[in-house]
Amino acid sequence: MFDIEDYDYNLPDELIAQVPLEDRDKSRLLVVDRSTESMKDRHFLDLPELLLPGDLLVVNNTRVVPARLFGRKESGGRIEILVLEHRNEGTPKPDTRWCLLRSSKRPRKGSPLFFEKDLSGFIENLGEDGLIQITFQGPQSIDSLLEERGMMPLPPYIRRKEKDHLSELDRERYQTVFAERKGAVAAPTASLHFTTELLARLEQAGISVVHVTLHVGHGTFRPVRTRDIRDHQLGYEEYDLSPETVHAIERSKNEGRRVVAVGTTVVRTLESVAGEKGSLKSGKGKTDLLITPGFPFKVVDALITNFHLPRSSLLFLVSAFAGLELVKKAYQTAIAKAYRFYSYGDAMLIL
Repeated sequence: MFDIEDYDYNLPDELIAQVPLEDRDKSRLLVVDRSTESMKDRHFLDLPELLLPGDLLVVNNTRVVPARLFGRKESGGRIEILVLEHRNEGTPKPDTRWCLLRSSKRPRKGSPLFFEKDLSGFIENLGEDGLIQITFQGPQSIDSLLEERGMMPLPPYIRRKEKDHLSELDRERYQTVFAERKGAVAAPTASLHFTTELLARLEQAGISVVHVTLHVGHGTFRPVRTRDIRDHQLGYEEYDLSPETVHAIERSKNEGRRVVAVGTTVVRTLESVAGEKGSLKSGKGKTDLLITPGFPFKVVDALITNFHLPRSSLLFLVSAFAGLELVKKAYQTAIAKAYRFYSYGDAMLIL
């Protein structure tokens, strides 16, 4: 149950979704019932009839920053960075940010870097696992350049080239309809299936939606290098839980209605702040909560989630919620039925 090998599986490459479906809510939905261990095939647009009137959906309203930028070293060698820290306009200069660097050869501390629109930088500090701290300088801020020229920070299994014609599509479709508060380096992918039309149908069915914010950080996707999954460490991610959301959740729990988390980021936010008896406290903070089997869920009653990479912390969380053997069975079923996997793929509803 805690051995990393228990979370491995083989996935044919053709099942890794490279582009989103034309219609967000037409993705497939594998409905998994924990009480009966049964499964059925539906579509995401069936959600209003799969949930109960009175259910409360909790979504993550973080907004992905197009934080991937190409540049070059002084030698002319090509580099790619992912800016990990995001601030409001008006940040005083010089502006120093932590970034992830991809380069054929790692530059040294103090090395200059060059980007578009006369933006340059130099390496302030070197961290582990490709992390570098860059001080940016130029007539245009790094934030405005990212909004203008940056590419979406897609996971490496979605293959894109520099100046790929699909990049404009990604700017729209790797963003959820709830995206309001910028700061994420990856989308909360379970929410990618929602449309405004589906939200209207959910409201008509008596199903409410409230928001939390958790800015997804690169640590969520950090490879697990420990044999015992409980020894893995996630990076800290910032969350914001409003009094209105806390009130809605507590009212639902008191009235015996279900809280349905849309995505693992929502689960981690709510369960991070839950007290001994499930009480919640509004406010801002940081969490590095790692959820593994045996975790006592206090808030979340049902979960909507995409299919996750093998040997990942996201798979640990889903297995903790539904049970490792049932999750293995669900993934085997999804593979056999050619479901689409990962960020642009299909989803599961775990009841």
